[in-house]
Amino acid sequence: MKVETLSWLASNTRYTKRYERHIGRLCRELTVKRVAELERLSWYQVRQIETNYMNELVSHFGKITKLRAIGIDEISIRRGHTYMTCVSDLDKGRPLWIGGEGRREEDLDLFYNMLSDSQKKNISLVVMDMWKPFRKSTLKHIPHAQIIYDKFHILRHLGDAMDTVRKQEYSRVSEKERIFIKGQKYTLLSQKANLDVKGKRALQLLFKANKRIYKAYLLKESFGKLWNYKSASNAERFFTNWKSQLKWSRLKPFHQFVKMIERHWNGIVSYCNPNNKVSLGLVEGINNKVRVIQRRAYGIKDREYLKLKIVTAFLPEL
Repeated sequence: MKVETLSWLASNTRYTKRYERHIGRLCRELTVKRVAELERLSWYQVRQIETNYMNELVSHFGKITKLRAIGIDEISIRRGHTYMTCVSDLDKGRPLWIGGEGRREEDLDLFYNMLSDSQKKNISLVVMDMWKPFRKSTLKHIPHAQIIYDKFHILRHLGDAMDTVRKQEYSRVSEKERIFIKGQKYTLLSQKANLDVKGKRALQLLFKANKRIYKAYLLKESFGKLWNYKSASNAERFFTNWKSQLKWSRLKPFHQFVKMIERHWNGIVSYCNPNNKVSLGLVEGINNKVRVIQRRAYGIKDREYLKLKIVTAFLPEL
């Protein structure tokens, strides 16, 4: 007896490959539960079909080829500081690898160990936050690569300093002055250009009532210009002038922020080199999309399934 393989059948021979791909495409937009209702299948059938489809996508489009610039970040998979490490190809704008049991040095080692020597040699830029284990792993495996610290993580630290000043001032001033500060956390953390008329009016009243918050806000707003410079010397001159405005001020959280920047200066100013211009917002954009995928897959604890969902969300359809 001869058994013939039919190319149009899916891995589960109860369905055609075309139908399996149809289900897989639906699952890119809808929850498994909703697709099961629409197609009159069980949740488990849809989940298995989708997994087959995602594995097919990875085999077609997900291979790691020549890498030049990568981004490294952690993704939170559930509450309680449970993380996995995510590595993205910044030139192609997609996650390459998600793995590990957290955001330790040995978690990122798993990614570097799966690369060939030639692949490691081709990597020239690595964008990451200022997390020490990521830096140590990168320097161990690809010491020749230029590390660039992610702008958005740095600005998040600056936002934390701004919010600490707000809290300190709220505690320091009288009850009469507190009315101007109360409820203005997100107004102060937002860029002025993004505020509506109501938000801008609230800021004006707050600044008249509290000069210390006013100074902290001006410093926060101006710091982002650092990434506009195309030479390290001009960027350093800007930073020197910026931190000189803190002299004699009582903005302790900003003084602490300056010390952090000085410790990581080489990885920040390296972005000014024209050869190192990559999309710093891409890592943050990927993380935002990952959070949407996680919400859609709410309640699913299978890590392998979640990794497939994230990686294939950035791949073309079949």
